[in-house]
Amino acid sequence: MAEYEKKVREELSKNGWAFHHHGKGDHDIWVKDDLKVTVDGKIYSRHTANGIMKRAGIDKHW
Repeated sequence: MAEYEKKVREELSKNGWAFHHHGKGDHDIWVKDDLKVTVDGKIYSRHTANGIMKRAGIDKHW
């Protein structure tokens, strides 16, 4: 089973997003300008990873 969490974090960093703080459970909050995106600590579904990319405005899909 592929884990997409590391790939999502790398893409967010490449596109100017920065880690802001830890959220509830194993979630982290990333920010860029006034926008926020929540990233789960374990992403096993490519659909979830693609949803995060879409919310972040990044045209990257797995």
